[in-house]
Amino acid sequence: MSNYEIETKCIQSGWEPKNGEPRIMPIVQSTTFKYGSSDEMGALFDLEKEGYFYSRLANPTNDWVAKKICDLEGGYAAMLTGSGQSANFYAVFNICEAGDHFISTSAIYGGTFNLFGVTMKKLGIDVTFVEPDATKEEIQAAFRPNTKCIFGETIANPALVVLDIEKFADIAHENGVPFIVDNTFATPINCRPFEFGVDIVTHATTKYMDGHAMTVGGCIVDSGNFDWTKYADKFPGLTTPDESYHGVVYTDKFGKMAYIQKATAQLMRDLGSVQSPMNAFLINIGLETLHLRVPRHCENALKVAQFLESNEHVAWVNYADLPNNKYHQLQQKYMPNGTCGVISFGLKGDRNTAVAFMDNLKMISIVTHVADARTCVLHPASHTHRQMSDEQLVEAGVQPDLIRLSVGIENVNDIISDIKQAMEKVKDFAKVKS
Repeated sequence: MSNYEIETKCIQSGWEPKNGEPRIMPIVQSTTFKYGSSDEMGALFDLEKEGYFYSRLANPTNDWVAKKICDLEGGYAAMLTGSGQSANFYAVFNICEAGDHFISTSAIYGGTFNLFGVTMKKLGIDVTFVEPDATKEEIQAAFRPNTKCIFGETIANPALVVLDIEKFADIAHENGVPFIVDNTFATPINCRPFEFGVDIVTHATTKYMDGHAMTVGGCIVDSGNFDWTKYADKFPGLTTPDESYHGVVYTDKFGKMAYIQKATAQLMRDLGSVQSPMNAFLINIGLETLHLRVPRHCENALKVAQFLESNEHVAWVNYADLPNNKYHQLQQKYMPNGTCGVISFGLKGDRNTAVAFMDNLKMISIVTHVADARTCVLHPASHTHRQMSDEQLVEAGVQPDLIRLSVGIENVNDIISDIKQAMEKVKDFAKVKS
């Protein structure tokens, strides 16, 4: 589908029915697949043939959805995972092992920060966090001989930093490592990281791709552009024999498919963060309207951000689509049609002010989610990032008063009215407390 526009790909990519086949992508709800001979099954286990034998490794429904996301991103190969968290873990762990090191920007989702800074360290993989606004010299200083990749987010959750993608891609390639980027918030509708030098893209399909808060899922997309064999000594997992598959060398046998093939055949086999076919089916429904929903999210969010910017009770607003925002120039470069529907802002007052505001909202819900059709709100310091110290919060770009507002696709006047009435009650709340 590479010759079609992205709107058409949202609808048509992935499942391509033949004569007499279902027009709608089928749900292959089966753990196993039948073969006529032992040799046929054995060839699949030896990676000698393509096909399906157990849904923990691969399933047709999952592969059709992965193919669509791959097409939307302009990638070469892709795989679904059980969550965005597992997608980020697999993306890094596929090329890192005990004794290795990688670099990540510090302004990332709190769960990912904890995964990298705590859990992966227990596996013997070290990480250095660098500021997203760091200079090339500062990023270079973080490199070690055993550094295997750089990781970042196109739009940081919840700090909403817009990453200078080309800066990080350039320095990654100068050091012979790939650049991995989580593109969840921007989606391929607003940003296509491969066009700016990124090598591998991840997604929490749970967010805008699903769009309805129905399913948890993730995806890894490989551009196919990074030459693993050029740096063979640095990536032995891909360029030397895998004894668990009779000595197969992934780069020799699978070429540009090597990275995704290893992640599927080895990591998914052993760790099993598989996505269910039903979830993949539901995500595909969301993908079919992604090109319609994302512009509406952005349109509504900009109007809400403008309202907040002019409101006397608001201390600050962070939304890169606003002309005076620190990251507006990068937004114009990397995602000129808009960033996403997520805004962060702070109210005049303290943590209690933020809590009181949220508790008085009527239509807008307090949920541990973001980026679906319904407007929702969260106080990261109290919720998603509560495991982090104040110092770590600041490092990740999360202030104690930060309110994350995920603007949905309802009528924007209703969204603004709900915010207004909650602010008025916060004013009254402050009077009562005083």
